[in-house]
Amino acid sequence: MVRRLLVATIAALALAACGGQASVPEAVYVEPASAAPTVSVASTWVEGLQSPWSIVPVSDTVLVSERDTGRIVRVQADGSVGLVVTIDGVVHEGESGLLGLALSPDGDWLYAYYTSATDNRVVRMPWDGQRAGEPEIILEGIKKETFHDGGGLAFGPDGMLYIATGDAGSPELAQDMGSLNGKILRVAPDGAIPDGNPFADSPIYSLGHRNVQGLAFDGEGRLWATEFGTSEADELNFIVAGGNYGWPGYEGTAGAGGYIDPAAQWSPTSLASPSGLAILDGVAYVASLRGEVVWQVPLAGDRVAEPIALDLGDLGRLRAITVAGPGRLLLATSNTDGRGDVRDGDDRILVLEVR
Repeated sequence: MVRRLLVATIAALALAACGGQASVPEAVYVEPASAAPTVSVASTWVEGLQSPWSIVPVSDTVLVSERDTGRIVRVQADGSVGLVVTIDGVVHEGESGLLGLALSPDGDWLYAYYTSATDNRVVRMPWDGQRAGEPEIILEGIKKETFHDGGGLAFGPDGMLYIATGDAGSPELAQDMGSLNGKILRVAPDGAIPDGNPFADSPIYSLGHRNVQGLAFDGEGRLWATEFGTSEADELNFIVAGGNYGWPGYEGTAGAGGYIDPAAQWSPTSLASPSGLAILDGVAYVASLRGEVVWQVPLAGDRVAEPIALDLGDLGRLRAITVAGPGRLLLATSNTDGRGDVRDGDDRILVLEVR
C-alpha cells in the first residue's frame, strides 16, 4: 500500500488553518508515464550494525561504512559481518565521522569521505576484492562541523568522482567560490581537477547547497541529489554543471532568476530529511530520517511526478539506499545514530523487492 502526499499542499493547508500563508510555494509535478512499481520488504539481510551510513554492493556481498566507529565492514551473503578496515583518524561528533563510500569503476580503489580532527576529506584505498590498503588523501580542506558535513560519493558514467558537501553550519560558504562547502564537487579518480568542469581550475560542479548527502545517476547519466532544508523545505534536485541551487538566499521552490528550483520538495521537513538516494528503472528512491519513510519519485527527464510515501512498516530512521541488481534495493536503518528509537536488531540492512 502507498499513500500519496502533496506535501507542499499539506503545509499550505496547515498554515491557512492558523491564518497564515505558505512560506514555500508548491513544487510543480508532472503526470507519471505509468503506474509506479510496487515495493516491499523481502528480507532482513543483516542486523546489529552500528550507525551505518553508506552501502556499496560488491558481487553478492556489501561494504558498509559505520559513521561512529570509523569501520568499514563487509556483509556476506549469509549475513555474517567481517571487518575490512578501521580508518585511522576518523573523528565522530554529531553528524560527522565516516560517511560515504564508493568503489571505482575498475574495482581497484575504495573511496571514503570522513571527518578528521581538522577537516572533512576524501581518501582512496587500494582494493583487492577482500581488503583495503593504506588510505591516500585525494581531497582535503572541506570545513567540518558537528552537523551539515555532507558526505555522499558517487562515480559518474564519465568516470569522475562526485562529492557532496555541506555548509558546515556557515550558510554563506554555499555561495563562496573559494570554499568547498555547500557544493557538489567533481574530481578525477586521483583527485585532480578534470577537463570540462564548469569553473576553471576548480573542483566545484554546483553550488548553493545546504547539506547534500545522497547522489545518484539515472539511466541517462543525469545527476540527482537529496538536500536537507531548515524547517522550510527538503529537496530532490536535478543537478546541472555550474548550477546554483539558491542556499542560503532561497530554500525550496522560489522562482528566482539565476537559481535552480528543486524537482521535488517536502514541506515541512518533518516529512523527510532526505539522506540516501538510489535510482532504479527511472524511479528515484529517497531514504528519509525524520520522515522514517522511503519516498518513491518517478522521474521524467529533468522533472518528476508527485512523490509517493512507501508503506514498508515501522522501520524508524532510514539512512542509506542503493540498487543491488534488477528489481532489488538495499535499505539501511539509522536508529543507533543517537537520534532514533532503537528497535530490536538495529541497525539493519533490508532487501527490498521492486516489481
